[in-house]
Parts: sequence; structure tokens; C-alpha cells
Amino acid sequence: MNASRDAAAQLSERACKKHDAGAALALLDRSIALKHRRIALIRYLHAQYLDAPLEARHHEYVKGVAARLSVDVLRQIAVAARARFGE
Repeated sequence: MNASRDAAAQLSERACKKHDAGAALALLDRSIALKHRRIALIRYLHAQYLDAPLEARHHEYVKGVAARLSVDVLRQIAVAARARFGE
């Protein structure tokens, strides 16, 4: 695993297992920087669930992504987010 993926894996573990809002926000920022779409939406939902300090740019990014997806795909992403983060 390269250093970037290793760092992401560590952040993911902190966000998921320790409910670390800062780690969830860092993962979302990483996804935005890498222009991820679906995983960015999942990470946004998780950061929101953990009460991370989301900024207007986070909301704008996911709003733009969501606008390009169908209702069914958005539903699938929400289900995936719930399953991934144990809601």
C-alpha cells in the first residue's frame, strides 16, 4: 500500500471505529481533492453524522455530485453509507 492509501486507511479506521469527526472530515477533503463522487457522498454523510464542522465548499461539492445522479443511485449511496458506518 502506498503512503497516501495507508494514511487514508488510518483515517478511515479512526472515523469508523473511533467516531473521529476530524478524521471523517479529512477523508471527505481527500475525496474532494481527488474528485471522487460516490465515496465523497458517503464520506459527507458520515462527517455530517459525526457532527464534523462542514463548510460551504463541502456542501457545494456534494450538491453538485448529487445533482448528476438519479434518485435510485442516491438511495443506494445512502444505504451503503448506513451499512458502512453502522447506522
